[in-house]
Amino acid sequence: MTTLQYASNDTKVLPATLSGLFLDAVDRFGRVPAMEYFPEAGVLAQYTYEDVLEFVEAVAGGLETQGVETGDRAAILSDNRPEWAFSDYGCLCTGVLSVPIYATLTAPQVAYILNDSGAKVLFVSDVEQMEKAQAAVDETDHEVTIIVFDAPGALPEGVVRWATFLEEGRRRVARWPEGELRRRGRSHEPDQTATLLYTSGTTGEPKGVMLTHNNIASNVLACSIALPIGPEDNTASFLPLSHILQRMVDYLFFHVGCRIAYPRSILTVVEDFAHIQPTVAVSVPRLYEKIYNGVMEGQGLKKKIINWAVDVADRVADIRLAGEEPSGLLALQYRLADKLVFSKVKAAVGGRLRFFVSGGAPLAPALNRFFYSIGLTILEGYGLTETSPVTNVNTPENFRIGTVGQPVPNTEIKIAEDGEILMRGPQIMKGYYNRPEATAEVIDDEGWFRSGDVGVIDAEGYLTITDRKKDIIVTAGGKNVAPQPLENRLKANDFVEQVVMVGDKRKYVSLLLVPAFGNLESWARDQGITFSDRAALVADARVQRFMDEQVAREFEGMASYETPKRVALLADEFTVEDGTLTPTMKVKRRVVQERFDAVIDGLYEGEAADAVVD
Repeated sequence: MTTLQYASNDTKVLPATLSGLFLDAVDRFGRVPAMEYFPEAGVLAQYTYEDVLEFVEAVAGGLETQGVETGDRAAILSDNRPEWAFSDYGCLCTGVLSVPIYATLTAPQVAYILNDSGAKVLFVSDVEQMEKAQAAVDETDHEVTIIVFDAPGALPEGVVRWATFLEEGRRRVARWPEGELRRRGRSHEPDQTATLLYTSGTTGEPKGVMLTHNNIASNVLACSIALPIGPEDNTASFLPLSHILQRMVDYLFFHVGCRIAYPRSILTVVEDFAHIQPTVAVSVPRLYEKIYNGVMEGQGLKKKIINWAVDVADRVADIRLAGEEPSGLLALQYRLADKLVFSKVKAAVGGRLRFFVSGGAPLAPALNRFFYSIGLTILEGYGLTETSPVTNVNTPENFRIGTVGQPVPNTEIKIAEDGEILMRGPQIMKGYYNRPEATAEVIDDEGWFRSGDVGVIDAEGYLTITDRKKDIIVTAGGKNVAPQPLENRLKANDFVEQVVMVGDKRKYVSLLLVPAFGNLESWARDQGITFSDRAALVADARVQRFMDEQVAREFEGMASYETPKRVALLADEFTVEDGTLTPTMKVKRRVVQERFDAVIDGLYEGEAADAVVD
């Protein structure tokens, strides 16, 4: 038996193209600021919609001078910045397939994508990426021209300066008939492939996901119906544009007139937020986890004030989730808690935020509730690269913590007999590039896409994700354990930063746990525990016992087969740089398990004597 749930909003989304949406926005907004960037710290400069069009036209002309034609591919290897968008829109308007590449990938990984996609041109951000690109191009089986945005000094052969590329493009455009870019941009068909996105998978070679103009444009239009975003809003674009989530929402922001600002780098996001002051922003759970742990750090009187404020906010959350407002003493206490604690958190994200949107990985319900309680609403959504990406999202009007919301317009969701989430709609990919067999494995004859995720739908159409099918742990006793919800139980603990559950084919589950070192170090000092570094701290038996107690408290009342029997404390965070997180900051479970194989084996020494009895 399967459960079927149609989108609750009956609004129909008509077929469209991304180039058409781009040109429509330019016509509507004209001299209105469209994009902002930092030429230097603390200084914001702007481009209007008409400015963006001028750059895009120059890119289109430049591609033509490089011999890149409709149907060819052009890759982009860069952090988020206006030039990324200019290059992408230039490709879209001329029918060139853009191929985004994560800036964190290595030269061999870049070479694989260049070879598989057949990209003729590679846009890169700076000298560092240029050098990586040169090493990658040396491994390709065809010629690739590198175009570098920031390139001081002389350039090697085969590399073109961005300014030169644009100037050559402008000269070419001067010979075009008037309105040629608009003619080309409006000549594309909705079912025409717009882009190839290579999945950042944790196993095997990445697959190129073919998304059409209408796959993404329909998602832009559906989300513009679901989410209240308009010309009065502004945002910060800091998740990788090489990932479909930030890219689609940037198309959305541009379409509705929401001004887009690009922070200087991922490391300066918080500092730059003070100047951008966004009203809406999109991020992944890792950011919220870091903000939460930052809020909860403290000791002595400060820690007592924080705990009191959080308790007050939690009581207020119950009242507001019921559709009411606090009154009397509780209302006074909340205003004080906000002044002492929560206002500082809101100021850190610019002070004007109406709501966050969260995607890319499951958000711990306890963290979502915490942010809601202090006045920062997080609208959690869901989707995959293959679904362009959004299939579900919470909205301010239809908001339920612990779920990823109802389906967006024109989207159908159902649950298969084994619990897998299936979806159908205009946002479902065209297929995997040059991989018809892989495409047939995930899209059936009726157009249903197999997500690989497990979930449930309630009577009102709210979807809850329980885990990835491939991540389910099957213990030696045959018990199925979904690790993500259990890991999320721990993420609201003041002493936990990151956690990965292990135990497949073992007699019990265990944890690899990175402590929240700010709080743990404060606790250790209060206990008179001395340590030279974090490795020494987590090796201390007293610290181990304390963290075991924290875990046991969070798992109280859970089934014994779901309760971790042992915990290994790690001294270093999982990061994108060390390869344990994807570029969108999801844990690469297999990489973690391989890297910490000896640590995991240590958790199961004497396993025969440690069988878990249900």
